[in-house]
Amino acid sequence: MIIVKNTTGNIKVSIENIFPMIKKFLYSDREIFLRELISNASDATSKIKTLIGLGEVIEEMDNLKIEIKINKETKTLHVIDKGIGMTSEEVEKYINQIAFSGAEEFVDKYKEKGKDHLQSIIGHFGLGFYSSFMVSERVEIFSKSYKNVSAVHWYCDGSPTFTIKETDKKKKRGTEIILHISDESKEFLEENSINGLIKKYCKYISFPIKFGSREETKKNQAGIEEKIIVDNIVNCPKPIWSQNPRDLKNEDYLKFYRDLYPMQFSDPLFWIHLNIEHPFHLKGVLFFPKIKNGFTGDKIQLYKNKVYVTDNLEGIVPDFLKMLLGVIDSNDIPLNASRSNIQSDSTVKKISNYITRKVSDKLEKLFKNNREELEKKWESMKIIIEYGLITDEEFFERSKKFYIYPNVDGKYFTFEDFTNRIKDSQKDNKGNLIYLYASDKESQHSYIKSAKKKGYEILLLQSPLTSHLVQKLEMKNNGISFVRVDSDHIEKLIDKKENGLSPLSNVEKEKLKKMLETLSLENNLNIRLETLQKTDLPFMITVPEFMRRIKEMSLVENRVDYLNLSNSYEKYNIVVNVNHQLMKKILLEEDESKRENIIKDSIDLALLSKNMLSGEPLTNFIYRSFEKIENSSI
Repeated sequence: MIIVKNTTGNIKVSIENIFPMIKKFLYSDREIFLRELISNASDATSKIKTLIGLGEVIEEMDNLKIEIKINKETKTLHVIDKGIGMTSEEVEKYINQIAFSGAEEFVDKYKEKGKDHLQSIIGHFGLGFYSSFMVSERVEIFSKSYKNVSAVHWYCDGSPTFTIKETDKKKKRGTEIILHISDESKEFLEENSINGLIKKYCKYISFPIKFGSREETKKNQAGIEEKIIVDNIVNCPKPIWSQNPRDLKNEDYLKFYRDLYPMQFSDPLFWIHLNIEHPFHLKGVLFFPKIKNGFTGDKIQLYKNKVYVTDNLEGIVPDFLKMLLGVIDSNDIPLNASRSNIQSDSTVKKISNYITRKVSDKLEKLFKNNREELEKKWESMKIIIEYGLITDEEFFERSKKFYIYPNVDGKYFTFEDFTNRIKDSQKDNKGNLIYLYASDKESQHSYIKSAKKKGYEILLLQSPLTSHLVQKLEMKNNGISFVRVDSDHIEKLIDKKENGLSPLSNVEKEKLKKMLETLSLENNLNIRLETLQKTDLPFMITVPEFMRRIKEMSLVENRVDYLNLSNSYEKYNIVVNVNHQLMKKILLEEDESKRENIIKDSIDLALLSKNMLSGEPLTNFIYRSFEKIENSSI
């Protein structure tokens, strides 16, 4: 029997004056103290489980749980485990010497034994315990080692001075941490607050966490229902990412998703179960949520050995996959001392590449095995994939195997398939292949109709990233251009020939242009006289492709310089069909007032077809129209 001597001394810090820094500044969030204490309790429990498994401790593994208790009268919070416990020497070594990690030393000692549960040991920095002083006036430790020694009582009031002595208050193996909560932190004496912190940080930790008791109805041996008191276990020690996918059903994944994100009202489109042991350890489940043009506020959560760390996965997950949801759990992700930031290294890069590859493989598998289902879900997830195509070169190359483009008739094509459909019919007079696309079937209906009459195929690309996407495709493929159907008259979208012979002389054209200029300038329109078919519309508004793209990209990227550039050149074209009989009528009309009304009505109709007529001009147009109807019916 080893006798513990009463001892008083100074805490040995690894760096001079580090204690006040740890207490006040190391952790940006006070609430993480509970995460650190429960993590330490889990480590201690993992250690005794390891020793039992190795036969060094003869005991059953049952009932290895962690308990949290609140005592409002004494203003104390208790964290209790049935783990390995500590001797006085170990308290001196692991508590009084800051930044000396007992967990790390234990793993080094037993890693050659090859026990899988060593992976569940969380501690690394040896600093977490001291986060308790952010919310406490003083902290006590009662600990009894699994070895045949007396229990130890450690006490510190937040200064660099500690007291350690033998105690008979701790009868059984394990450790109890008692936090005497300060007046400034009394919210941590509320059950709802502590329950919320457990569920946030330690919901999936490896051992059951008891927080109070609850009443449960159970049938006895006679078959009579009776009420019994049971432990209130508030965590889920076996989350689905730690289980074998073969043992899980779709319902298990959906239940986990709803539990993880209770405010997500739609089921995920599909999920990817991650599990790799070499060259790094990584487990997790990633869900593709339903996304159209908006982003969800929820994020992927990072865990380290089932303890929540952060949802800021900078570097771990490529930017375009941050719109996914789910969990990543890895022991190999380097964190700073407070676990609040990921530190970049070669392993982080490998993990990022692995995740990208797994997502690509899943999408390719869906394309090959269940293309019809992929097409049904495409609109709800395409923005994630488009973002990847634009920002990640490796993903862009992989996407050729699964990215599908819809046309205006609701059919889907790979880029190669669509190219083969249009290669003989949609080349311009310079040999360039023109990919026509629409962004809105309703507002661009007349343009789509004109293009289809010519036998052209039109893609339907309607997302905030369309301009970026087509720009990337043009850069990667020589001799192609994407042109939106409303960017020019149909004869000019795919320019196959020179202009036809104009029925107007040059003098008449100049005269017509002057008549149109005053009214067109009022609407910031650039006049373009074109010789088109007689059956084509007399006036048509078109949006220059280049400037429209710049504006759309600037809005997505929030680029003020691009936006100012596009605004300074924001002048729509009004294509005037000189072959239409209305032009002769305008030229022959001698009454200036009537001529102006014809031109004004024609321009307003063109603007109206593009949803560009509003406010006072729209009101005036409506009144003029009713007035003409009234006069014509008299």
